[in-house]
Order: sequence, then structure tokens, then C-alpha cells
Amino acid sequence: MPRSSVPIPVIHAPPLGALLRQYAAGSALTCDPVEQGLLNRGYRLRTTHGRYFLKHHFDPETADPAAIARQHRATQRLADLGVPVAPPLAGTDGRTVAVVGGHAYALHPWIDGRHRHGGQLTTAQCARLGALLGVVHASLERVMERVMATQGRSSPKPPAAGPGRVPEGTPEGPGTPHETGDEAGGTAGTHEPAEANGRTPDSGQGARDSAPAAPHGPEGPGPGGDTEARAGEGTDPARGADPADTFALIDRLLARVRSHRPPDAFDELARHRLLERRALLEKHADRRPPQGGSVGWVHGDFHPFNLLYRDGEPAAIVDWDRLGVHPRAEEAVRAAMIFFVRPVGALDLAKVRAYARAYRRAAGAGPAELAAAVHRVWWERLNDFWMLRWHYERGDTRADPQFPAASALAVWWTRKYDAVCEAFTG
Repeated sequence: MPRSSVPIPVIHAPPLGALLRQYAAGSALTCDPVEQGLLNRGYRLRTTHGRYFLKHHFDPETADPAAIARQHRATQRLADLGVPVAPPLAGTDGRTVAVVGGHAYALHPWIDGRHRHGGQLTTAQCARLGALLGVVHASLERVMERVMATQGRSSPKPPAAGPGRVPEGTPEGPGTPHETGDEAGGTAGTHEPAEANGRTPDSGQGARDSAPAAPHGPEGPGPGGDTEARAGEGTDPARGADPADTFALIDRLLARVRSHRPPDAFDELARHRLLERRALLEKHADRRPPQGGSVGWVHGDFHPFNLLYRDGEPAAIVDWDRLGVHPRAEEAVRAAMIFFVRPVGALDLAKVRAYARAYRRAAGAGPAELAAAVHRVWWERLNDFWMLRWHYERGDTRADPQFPAASALAVWWTRKYDAVCEAFTG
């Protein structure tokens, strides 16, 4: 069966004349698209007034002007608190979202900086990274009530137990099972983040909107894995994936893999990982986590391509499209899985430990909250196949470079479960 890949769509030329008039930003000199990515579109824009990043909120899930405006107000208030962000510029009408021809745009200042994967950070920088995310979470709790009030809405309240709350009945980890495969769970690819100057890929987009990404790089479905698909299959996303649903998905994906003739290297790796994952789930099916823990406002997509460094320090956290209310500690765990995964699919646990300790102090999160989050994200990874679903069900191969390291990490994490928990809680 021939496999088709979804072509990258032709870039929609932004209406520069109307936009620049609305922002009183001068006349355009150059306008270059950044790398086409998975969601939104961005442009490096130079005008007679300076350098900017123009963001086209193209993806339907994140293109609601009211939601974009809410994100903008949140980043402005975070900036007022000293959090390194890049708030958008206001137009002549005072609005930060410009809707032209039915499309939503935002204009940001251009921030010079570079992306840094965890392998490029010292242990001290890893601690500062964890502290930064903790400050983001704590600061969002301060600012979002006022932001929501401006839209006549109430900010969702976390459970009364607050930080450190762990759901009753949180299962113990799977111990240190000895699974088949090599130390890292198999061969994985190497994909380091780009050493690009400037706001690359953009000022509010980031890795989800750039390709390729770091190992296990951008999460396609957003916080909680492929929750939309699980909800459509009757699974409660907050409860965690049901192994029965995952077994059925594995069977469907295996059928698609086998139907491709002749098989290529990706097919072989996909088949190996699907069979391997099924065996792991059969062994650990009783480890399904209970309801999630303490929730609060989170960035929603915190990873190397959404953080710019300058002179060794964070210069701007970008891409707030996934701003929302989710379990806070789970974002900390997911971020660590992206920042600190090695190309072979193993974590740098020494750096994870420094990061997690600093995060707990800054966010006021206890070890029990982090332990519960580790378990839930481990389970999420064990049951999540969004990259294979994109490849085989959508014919979209843009996430393929992430699959080797991501799939290896799930196996390694299962084997090293206790050590990973200790790194986050010790």
C-alpha cells in the first residue's frame, strides 16, 4: 500500500499593509517565514521601525481571538512580575490581537537568543530552569484571577488541599522490572535543537511549531497526551488511559504497519516498539493511575524550543497557546522528559534531580505531588502513540524524527522507574 505524506501547506502571505497600519509599525523591509511547523505560522519581520516577530495563529484549536487576548494579558502581567516573557505589542486601537480577513495575528518584539537542550546546560543552569518553571506556576496563580476577571470569568480554583496533595490510592511504581532490550530501550535517533540566533522559531510558537525538534520534542496533542482521541474512545482523560483501549489501538496500528509493502526502516521500528509496548502494558496493566492531583494554571508547552537563552540565562518563555488549568507537577515532569532526555532515550538523572529540587522549592510542591506526577506521566507515555497515529492514520510524517528517542524513553523509564522517582522527589 503506498504511503502518502501530508504536504506542508503553502504559506499564507500575511497582509502586511493592513497589519503594519494597525500596529503603526512602519513600512515592511523584509518578511521571512520561520521554519514551517506543526501548528501556527511565524515571520521574521523587519520594518522601518525595527525588528519584530509576526505570529499568524493559524491552528483552529488555538486561533480564538479571545483566548489569544487572554494569553497576551497573562504574559504582560507575568512581565510586570519580572518573569522573562515577550508580551505582544498593542495596536493603535489598544488591542494585541489583529483579525484581518478572518485570520488572527499578533506582533511581538524580536528577542535575540538561542535554544538550549538540557545537554547544553550545566547542573546549576538546570536548577535555575526548574526554579523558573516553579516561578511561572506560582506567578500564574497570582495573575490569572485578574486576567479572567477582565473577561467576566472566574479563574478555576485548585483543590483545597493545595500543593503536595496526592490522590488517594496512588499506586506504587512498577519497581525495576528487567525488560528485554538494551540499556536505553533500543536504538534512537539524534536530533539536537538548532543553534539559531534570534527568535527561532518564533516569539510565541516554539518547538510545537518547528521541525525537527529535540528528542521526544514537541507534544503534538498538548498536556496529557492524546486526550482528545482517548475521550473520543470513551476514556476519561483525567483518569488516565485504559489499557484495553491501548491494546485495541496497538492492534490497529500493527495492522497498518503490516499493510505497508515493502516495509521500510520506520515500519520495522514501529512494529518493534508496538510489540514491546504491548508486552510492557500486559505486565503493568494494574498500574493505571487514579484521578490527577493538584491543578493550577500552567504554560502548557514548556520545552527547549519555547525558551530562549541569552548569555547563559533565560531571556524569554514563548508560545503560550496551551495556557490552561492542568496538574502543575505533571508539566514539570513532562518538561524534564524533553529537556533531559539523551539521544538514546535515557534521562540525565543528575540534572533532573537539580531541576526538580529547585522546582519544588519555587512552586511549593511536595515530594508526594511530584511522585504522583511521575507516575501519571509515565503511564501517559506508556499508552501514548500520537506520533504513530499521525504517521499511519493521517499520513503526516513531520513528527517521525522524534519517534526513535520518544519510544526508547518509555521503555527505559519503565526499567528505571524507581530511580526516576527518586530524582524528582529526593
